[in-house]
Amino acid sequence: MDAEVAIIGVGTMGSMAAWQLAKQGVSVIGFEQFGIGNDRSAAGGESRLFRTAYMEGSEYVPLLQQAKQLWRELEGESNNKLLTLNGGLMIGESDSKEIDTILKSINDFNLEHEILEGDQARKRYPQFKLYDDDVAILDKNAGFLRPELAVVSAVQQAIKHGTIIKNHTMVENISQDEKGVTVTAAGKQYRVEKVLVTTGAWTRKLLPNLKDQLIPRRLLLTWFAPKDISNVLPGKLPIFARMRGDFRLTGAPSLDGSMVKASYTKAPQYVNDPAELYRDVYPEELEKISQSVEALLPALLPDPVRASVYMDAYTPDNHAIVGELPDMQNVIVASGFSGHGFKFSPMIGKIISELCINGKTDSNISYMNPIRLFGEANSFK
Repeated sequence: MDAEVAIIGVGTMGSMAAWQLAKQGVSVIGFEQFGIGNDRSAAGGESRLFRTAYMEGSEYVPLLQQAKQLWRELEGESNNKLLTLNGGLMIGESDSKEIDTILKSINDFNLEHEILEGDQARKRYPQFKLYDDDVAILDKNAGFLRPELAVVSAVQQAIKHGTIIKNHTMVENISQDEKGVTVTAAGKQYRVEKVLVTTGAWTRKLLPNLKDQLIPRRLLLTWFAPKDISNVLPGKLPIFARMRGDFRLTGAPSLDGSMVKASYTKAPQYVNDPAELYRDVYPEELEKISQSVEALLPALLPDPVRASVYMDAYTPDNHAIVGELPDMQNVIVASGFSGHGFKFSPMIGKIISELCINGKTDSNISYMNPIRLFGEANSFK
């Protein structure tokens, strides 16, 4: 065996799995078709949001709470500042589904928060346009992450514990048998006991049977110049999700002292081939994001001064696929995080390391079980 575990895709989830496995003495070989910390998939864009009052479902809250502890562990081991908790402000119509789910997360887990309405919200957060039917919820345990540095930090810690990284090495095929798995990469074969597939939007190129369950989508991130920089620094402006009708803007305060990140995050575009991702900006995209910023974020000038394109894999129900696939023994997939996985990625790394070592995890990830998307096991054949 060349290693006990091979990790294909050493990005968001692969880096965290490598870190967790290597710390426990597991021999790991990682394959990354680009460089570590690259911007060709889901990680990138200077910041990612960390939230605990979770509009995507209260079932995620335990993962997020444990992920917070793991972020602090990675910071301690790497001596890099990765997570800044400056609060998270969610603003939306009081009767909206998103607000209901956020409140359910808060009530189910007694999360530290504040609820602001009307003039109270307007006075404290003049950076936002609020309507009479809006409610603002401040998540006290929210903030922003540094994604590129986080991936690099996790990989460097894994390397310290013996992980081998094959950079700029594309995996062409994986095949399993009773004794293990063969990975073919750059024309060479490697034998391992188990394989983790953490390739994000690229997953269905390696596992084409997942083409209906993992859909690559294009994510446009945009930055805007503020009218007054003093109002949008981390001490004044929390991370935010500003929802109104069909608009959903998510963003972070100015981290460089010149721009504020605010991105339109509803209904990202399909990507037919990740290798042909359109990395420029369509004029209609700019028009839509500018209109939403002008309507909802009066602290910003409405024309974006920077734009970057990324992508992620989405599932039909927006819950990830984590676990063994039917008829693919010793191959564990962690993909399809649908644009909201980075914040709890250390916990996913821990979970899939447990699946590798013990064949099970104590964490409740039933809503990520691959079987839910395939029905009976033999339907994957």
